[in-house]
Amino acid sequence: MYRRSNLIGVITSMLVVFTPLVSLAAPSSATPAVAVAPQYDTTHVYVAAEDFDRFVDSLIATFGGKKSQQGVFQVTPTASQTISQLVLTPAGSISVFGFKTPIPYPFGMERTGYLVTDMDAAVKSASAEGADLTVAIFPDPIGRDAIIEWPGGVHMQLYWHTTSPNYPPLETIPENRVYVSPGRADRFVRGFVAFSHGKVISDDRRAPGVEIGRPKETFRRIRIESKFGKLAVLATDGHLPYPFGRELTGYEVKNLDSTLTKAKAAGATVLVAPFVSDHRESVMIQFPGGYIAEIHATASE
Repeated sequence: MYRRSNLIGVITSMLVVFTPLVSLAAPSSATPAVAVAPQYDTTHVYVAAEDFDRFVDSLIATFGGKKSQQGVFQVTPTASQTISQLVLTPAGSISVFGFKTPIPYPFGMERTGYLVTDMDAAVKSASAEGADLTVAIFPDPIGRDAIIEWPGGVHMQLYWHTTSPNYPPLETIPENRVYVSPGRADRFVRGFVAFSHGKVISDDRRAPGVEIGRPKETFRRIRIESKFGKLAVLATDGHLPYPFGRELTGYEVKNLDSTLTKAKAAGATVLVAPFVSDHRESVMIQFPGGYIAEIHATASE
């Protein structure tokens, strides 16, 4: 549903001890490259209509950036109406939706929207690499869309525009944070790496459990990078203390203390106090409207 917010932008301006990955970093030669760039890939955030403006303003106050003109649109293949707005920050793009009607199934389950160069090729490629087409390609006023589901239950929206959007590069690349079961981790990673033409940056089968709220234990963490951006696969047994597993995206910032000060002043609440792991200092916060995010910066040595 990135394209939903893009609709506005264009119109208006565990624990787990697991076997190693096998050949996960080698895309199939038959798989076309369809990614564009990370600034065109957004986290999809659904908030109540009454919280919409407060949430958008809090994002801008926290990360900086700008927002598109707000409007009300039908962004699903069946009848619906939502307030929609695109927020472009230096740390990542966010598509915000405040539905004024009931949300048609399965919209709201997708976590991200990825801009692709060719919708038909992207859907064919994703399907060939193990994804299920849960919402077949449908038109919108400025392009085409589809929703896919990867093994492990990871939903993503793909979108394509008749006229290509033009957004500035990001200062830092956000990290799509995907929680899957140990039994689906390899299948998800293998399929997504092939689809994205990405590569596995690291596969730590004994990552520090503090990263998922279980400091005395370990879990498996796989990091992937591609032209779509960064993605962290967290393979756990699902015994996750709140709010771990509820965050969709991790945002990298240059100064965590400064960002937290801005976020709290804009109405955000700290859910997990800052902690250090894997050369990062991280925190979990909740923005007005309920959106939970991880924010991190390089830890001081």
